[in-house]
Amino acid sequence: MGGDGTGGGGVGGGDLLSPAARRLCDAMTAGFPRPGDAKALRAAAVPGRPGPPVASVSDAVAAGVPVRIYDPAPGSGGRPLVVFLHGGGWVMCGLDTHDATCRSLAAASGAVVVSADYRLAPEHPWPAAPDDALAVLLWARARAHALGCDPGRLVVAGDSSGGNLAAVTALRAPELLAGQLMFYPPLDASMDSAAVDTYAEGYFHTAAHMAWYWDQYGGDPAHPHVSPLRAADLSGLPPALIVLADCDVLRDEGLAYGRRLAAAGVDCTVQLHPGVFHGFLGLPLPAGAAALRAAARWVAAQGVPAQGVAGRPDPDRGDPDRGDPDRGDPPVLRA
Repeated sequence: MGGDGTGGGGVGGGDLLSPAARRLCDAMTAGFPRPGDAKALRAAAVPGRPGPPVASVSDAVAAGVPVRIYDPAPGSGGRPLVVFLHGGGWVMCGLDTHDATCRSLAAASGAVVVSADYRLAPEHPWPAAPDDALAVLLWARARAHALGCDPGRLVVAGDSSGGNLAAVTALRAPELLAGQLMFYPPLDASMDSAAVDTYAEGYFHTAAHMAWYWDQYGGDPAHPHVSPLRAADLSGLPPALIVLADCDVLRDEGLAYGRRLAAAGVDCTVQLHPGVFHGFLGLPLPAGAAALRAAARWVAAQGVPAQGVAGRPDPDRGDPDRGDPDRGDPPVLRA
């Protein structure tokens, strides 16, 4: 996702982005369309750098939804299983744009990753995307053993709008999940937070783009399956890892959701990456590599028989990874 405007003011006029992030931000912004033209935005959403090799990558159809399956070690058993939901404002992107991210996550975590090519708005407004996400989750879980995975180690994951879909899927089927992994998700269609004003322009993903994406997506903004932050009760949800960019209109929604999850008794870890902007996960920045590395370790820990985790009735849920500062991992905030 993107927008216009370069620069960006911090305290005393300094830039809040790191120099490397600023260079990338301005270059990406210069070539990204303004909101309003889905065709132009889709044309601009092209795959980035190739991901690492994965032993087996295959395409399939899951309950009518195209999927791509990444298996780092065919023939293994008992592994985590990740259903990944791509970002793109519910309007753009797909299997190819997020191929590198899924490869990296599978290779680093040892999990089988099933990437879902859910239906896009505005042609297919809400609830098409969350319905596709749930259908793929059920399909993957039913085939977990055939994929060499433990159905008790099922994680739903996604970036940006896919992070929203991951949160919604966890709300709809908490008993099926060992974890929910969200990278800078939009969680409240009202967009009523200080970060929306602070980072409205000049940080690639603009407030104008986000508002337009919400309009294309549709649905009742107050419905928790549109705006998970508005859910009345978050108790009983699976452990969560929320990864955020500090310079992002969506930052405060992620922080607020983490706090609400923790208040509801859910084991929730929030990782906040300073000096970067929305979409940093797939960019050639140290924070992107650190975020993927930490997320992979977290995925690998979910569902492993160990000490119990608060907020889940199953005592065999693993405790999330706390990060390793010696490896350059991000600060971990207990929500």
